[in-house]
Amino acid sequence: MGKITGFLEYARQTNPAQSPQDRIEHWKEFHPMLSDADRRQQGARCMDCGVPFCQSGVQLNGMFTGCPLHNLVPEWNDLLYNGNLPQALLRLRKTNNFPEFTGRVCPALCEAACTCGLHGDPVTVRENELGIVEDGYSRGLIRPQKPTHRTEKKIAVVGSGPAGLAVADQLNHRGHNVTVFEREDRVGGLLMYGIPNMKLEKSVVERRVKIMQEEGVAFVTGVNIGIDKSAEELRAEFDVVVLCTGAKEPRDLKVPGREARGVLFAVDFLTQTTRSLLNSRFKDRAFTSAAGKDVIIVGGGDTGNDCVGTAIRQGCKSVTQLEMMPKLPDSRANDNRWPEWPRVCKTDYGQEEAIALFGSDPRIYQTTVKEILMDENGDLCAIKTILLEPKKDKASGRMMMVEVPGTEKELPCQLLLIAAGFLGPQAYVAKAFGVETDPRSNLAAPQYATNVPGIFAAGDARRGQSLVVWAIAEGRAAARAVDEYLMGYSTL
Repeated sequence: MGKITGFLEYARQTNPAQSPQDRIEHWKEFHPMLSDADRRQQGARCMDCGVPFCQSGVQLNGMFTGCPLHNLVPEWNDLLYNGNLPQALLRLRKTNNFPEFTGRVCPALCEAACTCGLHGDPVTVRENELGIVEDGYSRGLIRPQKPTHRTEKKIAVVGSGPAGLAVADQLNHRGHNVTVFEREDRVGGLLMYGIPNMKLEKSVVERRVKIMQEEGVAFVTGVNIGIDKSAEELRAEFDVVVLCTGAKEPRDLKVPGREARGVLFAVDFLTQTTRSLLNSRFKDRAFTSAAGKDVIIVGGGDTGNDCVGTAIRQGCKSVTQLEMMPKLPDSRANDNRWPEWPRVCKTDYGQEEAIALFGSDPRIYQTTVKEILMDENGDLCAIKTILLEPKKDKASGRMMMVEVPGTEKELPCQLLLIAAGFLGPQAYVAKAFGVETDPRSNLAAPQYATNVPGIFAAGDARRGQSLVVWAIAEGRAAARAVDEYLMGYSTL
């Protein structure tokens, strides 16, 4: 696929990024697109590799590699190289409902499995995907397509994140009547409030939601199912309910001083910031500000990095990111061979900005919070950290991170953000519908159907905290299961 010798002739070229000093002055996306000619050249790098691991979507050595959506990557790369972008868009949308989302925020599992990356740099699959879909929007090729027929079936989708949107999109195009319920004031779930604006501008989400509305999907915001509207009411009104509520139960810090003012969950901090940005460009002051504060973030993942970038844009005095685990190697270890997911250290945009602004990487590895310190008014003023080291647990044989006595250290802190991941969906959802949960507290739905007839589940609520691309894949699969349940067969 692509140009036969393209991977030999052309070097990998990614979308350029504004300098950290420039981009921290605004809240917009900061990766301008390559030119059309340069993008076609990147499509030319796709090899005629015979076995396209990029679209395989398999688990190797406990880690996933390749696209969970099984995107037809070589096909649309070839069409991109040959300048047939309308056809490339059709092939892209055949497997992915929302390439404008994954093209921005997906960690590109496809690129980790790209054959071109075995001895060199992988193809810019994610950015090619984004170039194709945005070209489609600019040409007016992505427009509302209403179903040609309607069934009498009514489906309620609870939650409007990527899984809920994918379920709704698929079932609506099948001809069913779909209503999506969202407890927040805007549609989008984590796409809207869990991912900062500079990573995914909210106009991108709103653009897609508007198309879905014009295609017939109904959206109801500000309604918390199980609290504002009972499960019984919903089941009486709809033939099927699909729970796509996400994994919204954050993992907490159980340390002395947790009650201090100035300790927030990362998801609340990010949500407040984005809502205030959208509502008033921060004029309402309805958010917790990091301005002038020493900020410490517990968690070294993507959410922690998003908090770093957000705190910097708010004008923090300093920012530190605590990571429990040891630093990953800078290049693949011998036991982490291609096409496995590369377990290497990644410096993301927030960390790049911290390095440019403060002169050092904000991450401190093998460290956790031992105690939270507060002043006489109950306000957070510092934290006490302690080093950790890996040790094998004799009973289970698992490697555990344990405290190293005598390594306590005090760090000034006026804002502590907990970005330690999520435990699963909030318990009231399962309780309201009488749905069983698995040992990890996720909704038990092995084939997307729960123990309650007519109640299905998909996305993070079913599989636990994961990626946008997995949520879309879950939503598509759940939609097919729902369609078979309602009709006895499925064309999805």
